[in-house]
Amino acid sequence: MKKVLAIDPGDTESAYVLWDGENIIDKAKEKNDIVLRKISEIFFDVPNLEVAIEMVASYGMPVGKTVFDTCVWIGRFIQVCDSLSVKYRQVYRKEIVSHICHSARAKDSNVIQALVDRFGDVHEHGKYGKGTKKNPGFFYGFYKDVWQSFAVGVFYFDNFAE
Repeated sequence: MKKVLAIDPGDTESAYVLWDGENIIDKAKEKNDIVLRKISEIFFDVPNLEVAIEMVASYGMPVGKTVFDTCVWIGRFIQVCDSLSVKYRQVYRKEIVSHICHSARAKDSNVIQALVDRFGDVHEHGKYGKGTKKNPGFFYGFYKDVWQSFAVGVFYFDNFAE
């Protein structure tokens, strides 16, 4: 079964979700050097691994140092994928949001709600389908950037996973 490591990159930390299209195997937000090592560790432990990385896009607005630092880390994630011959794809935020929410103008909160509507059991596990430690829901342990990395993975699985 195909497994996707979906990464929402940042300038110092990146969130990731590893899932197989049905089950979330791992999720976290870690310092970028740890995520870089994680790609290698997962590659050796998980057959059929593919990586989806959210890519930075320019929409004509000025950007600062953090955006360029994020681009450097994206390049480093791609480099480790290349060195291990891991299949990867760069995906863009507007594509992800359009796919999940059917509108390119949707915000993070809209993405989260669409994911909850699709995967969460809000009746048993509360508003966001998180649940509790004793009764964890599908989204137990999710927080802001992890939601967005999961959105990357959903988009990838729906469009590119074979």
